[in-house]
Amino acid sequence: MWDILDKGVCDNEIIRKTLSSYIGKPLTIKYNLGRNKHETYKAKITKLYNCIFLVEVMDENKSVKSFSYADIITKTIKIFDK
Repeated sequence: MWDILDKGVCDNEIIRKTLSSYIGKPLTIKYNLGRNKHETYKAKITKLYNCIFLVEVMDENKSVKSFSYADIITKTIKIFDK
């Protein structure tokens, strides 16, 4: 499992730099919806912005989802290497 917070990092700029090395690589994202509900996506990071990043879900629709760096800090999403 890849978790930025294991390294003690809680800064958007450092998270963004770390995510930049994963652009275009296949990842698994587990999204916590609350009340023991989760969604899991096989995706790749496509773009990074100041407060959010975009991922392209690798399914038949090729949908795009956005997440904030705060989602990583609050552990709403977890990113796993394939």
